[in-house]
This record gives sequence, C-alpha cells and structure tokens, in this order.
Amino acid sequence: MKLIIGNKNYSSWSLRGWLAAKQSGLAFEEIQVPLYGDDWTATKKQNDDIAPSSGKVPVLWDGDAVVWDSLAIIEYLADKVGRDRFWPKEDDARAMARSMVAEMHSSFLALRTQCPMNVRRRVEGAQIDEAAKADVVRVLTLWAEARARFGRGGPYLFGTFSAADIFYAPVVSRFISYGIAVPGFALAYMEAVWSHEWLQSWIAAAESEDWVIEQFETANKK
Repeated sequence: MKLIIGNKNYSSWSLRGWLAAKQSGLAFEEIQVPLYGDDWTATKKQNDDIAPSSGKVPVLWDGDAVVWDSLAIIEYLADKVGRDRFWPKEDDARAMARSMVAEMHSSFLALRTQCPMNVRRRVEGAQIDEAAKADVVRVLTLWAEARARFGRGGPYLFGTFSAADIFYAPVVSRFISYGIAVPGFALAYMEAVWSHEWLQSWIAAAESEDWVIEQFETANKK
C-alpha cells in the first residue's frame, strides 16, 4: 500500500489517515506532497496518485483500489484487518465511538477555522469566538462521557487506542497549540495521546519540515 499525505505540521486529515495506516499494522509507503505551495495546483493536475481525490489528501492506494477521505480509509483498513483493531468490541461502546468519529468528521467548523492545526506553533492568549467555544465544550463533553463510560481499560477515550483517538488527535494538537484551557481529565487524555509513539514520530517530522504556510501561521494572531 502507499499513502499520500500533506505537510505533517499542518494537515490534520493527513494525520488521521497516517494514524489509521499505522493502526492497521499493514506495511505502507508514505508519499508526502507539500500543500498550498506555488506549485500545488500543478502538482494536483500532474500527480495521478492525487487525482482521484480531486487534489485532496490523504489518499490510500492498495493495488488498484484507491480510497480518499480519512474516515473511508479507516473503514477500508478495518475491513482488511478486522474491525476490532479500530473499534470497541461492545455494541454500546462501538456505537458511541462511531458517532463521535462521525461528528468530528462533519462538525466543529468554528474550531477548525479559528485554530488550524499547526504542530510547531504555540499561541499565548488565543482568542476564539462563542461558536468555537461551544465546539470546545462539545468536544470536552464527548471526551468526558467516553472516558467515564468506557475508558477503564486504558488512558484513551475507549480504553485502548482506537479510531476515536485517531480522529481526535488533531484536536489535541489544536488545544495544545492555542493554549485551550481544559479540565484535569482532558489534560491527562491529551498527554496520553501526545506521548503515543506514533504521535511523537509525527511531531518530530513536523518540527523538522521546512515548509511554511503563512495563512496558518497568522491565524489567531494578535
């Protein structure tokens, strides 16, 4: 398999696709393309690996099969290796995990827009509006319920590392970058995700990248 991803410092969806590939346990080749550069439009048109997704990343190729969108990548890989590697075994836990992932996939636009992922960046006194604050509260509410109901088996949302943690890992990054205040249980969860060996590998690569996307460097700047 090969996985097409964007800049590790900025691309939240690439992080999700990459974590899904790691979680599968299957071997894959990582191919990185720089997003939003001067040659990005040309790259999208010329690169057949990106073309099926209309120029978006991540894209997973498995022989002749091509999957774009990080949630679709999770489901495709779960079909290959078994759903229990990605989703809780019990019906009630799995139902909540799937719902949390779907909500993350389709919601939280204000938080995404005002606090774009930027692994390297630290902002003091970041300002977010009421819509983004509501997004933060909703995320924390979901985390609290998952941990209280299903988190007894480990430090992650459903105990062991799962698709839910894959989807909320970029939110952890955002909360850290923009200094979002969180209660103790959420801080402990964030520390568990941030210290995961896969996240540490991604963070190290993000910090060593030369690419700078100015629009994400100036977001939420005083």
